[in-house]
Amino acid sequence: MASLHSYFSLSPLSPSPDHCTIKPPFIPFVSRTVAVLNLGSAPAEEGKNPISSAVSGGREGGKDQRRAVRIAWEKLVRWSRSWRSKARSDVLEQTKKVAVLGGGSFGTAMAAHLAGKKAEMEVAMLVRDDQCCHLINETHHNCKYFPDFKLPDNVVATTSPKDALLGADFCLHAVPVQFSSSFLEGISWHVDPNLPFISLSKGLELNTLRMMSQIIPQALKNPRQPFIVLSGPSFAVELMKKLPTAMVAASKDKKLANAVQQLLASPNLRISSSSDVTGVEITGALKNVLAIAAGIVEGMNLGNNCMAALVAQGCSEIRWLATKMGAKPTTLTGLSGSGDIMLTCFVNLSRNRTVGLRLGSGERLEDILNSMNQVAEGVSTAGAVIALAQKYHVKMPVLTAVARIIDNELTPKKAVMELMSLPQVEEV
Repeated sequence: MASLHSYFSLSPLSPSPDHCTIKPPFIPFVSRTVAVLNLGSAPAEEGKNPISSAVSGGREGGKDQRRAVRIAWEKLVRWSRSWRSKARSDVLEQTKKVAVLGGGSFGTAMAAHLAGKKAEMEVAMLVRDDQCCHLINETHHNCKYFPDFKLPDNVVATTSPKDALLGADFCLHAVPVQFSSSFLEGISWHVDPNLPFISLSKGLELNTLRMMSQIIPQALKNPRQPFIVLSGPSFAVELMKKLPTAMVAASKDKKLANAVQQLLASPNLRISSSSDVTGVEITGALKNVLAIAAGIVEGMNLGNNCMAALVAQGCSEIRWLATKMGAKPTTLTGLSGSGDIMLTCFVNLSRNRTVGLRLGSGERLEDILNSMNQVAEGVSTAGAVIALAQKYHVKMPVLTAVARIIDNELTPKKAVMELMSLPQVEEV
């Protein structure tokens, strides 16, 4: 394969328009203090110490600023209460059953989250393993992924697609991307054509470059199958612990996105809505590849400066490609973009980062994957990066380097040398 030099030139995308600048709230206070301390502007009044006057003015200014902050916060709280009082919860009230396809860590966490919102709602998990199914139903534990967490009693497991899907109001798809097409084709006759599919899977199909928004309707032979993609900073174990986070539900159908908001939102999970399905999916897929690169940097002990520089460059590459594919720039700085990228690249709980860390430490990819009990989607998605870059005429040196390392065509050390020797160019 050609040197990375042949892949690299900066995309001629125009920078985002400038935004209005909001002055920090302390600027008026500083200005007043400077004015008081400007002793040359006017003589001090007789009997008054100019320094003590400045301090007194500063205290008054500080009180004013604290009062302004308090008022602003109270307005925000009132607005929030008013919004919640008007918010409709019809979707959750009317939902009797939700199917969850896949018994992995994230599917289990989302099943537990939903079941905890409404005890009368059945959450049916479709799993492959008979023993796992038995243990969930008998002990209310998914012993493979969460042995220390008890699942709500209304989570039931089954190995029958018919039983899982019959009468479901929503379906959460948590099957790894590379297996999704064949899996869905095998159960398609059990799927109601109006059943909304909420995709939790992140990645690109290796040979076809398809995203889940394309895989699901094509595998089910229903181009109008309702579809929503859910993404954002959300490690499964922290969802199980009910720690607060936020995600985004994206659909071309605004009413459907709002319905998923009502279904999933809780005191510990905020759900934003979006119409940018492409942006949410492509950032969710490529951040896994970038996380492998971040792990390699950590494994090679290249330092914090290198880590920050690499992730920043990777974010630019994702932006170049995503916008060429029609994504909105605002999506790339939101929950499914920057939010998920920061979580996956910088936290040890990330499977993809762990793969990179072990690669950077000198381990073989085959040994790494054989020792894992979960799928690191970035390994497969990396293979699609070069094809996507060529298809959309975008140069992606960092993500391309990851693909070459995974294909055993480049060592991590050689990749770093090649990246550092790239031309010094203008940032875009």
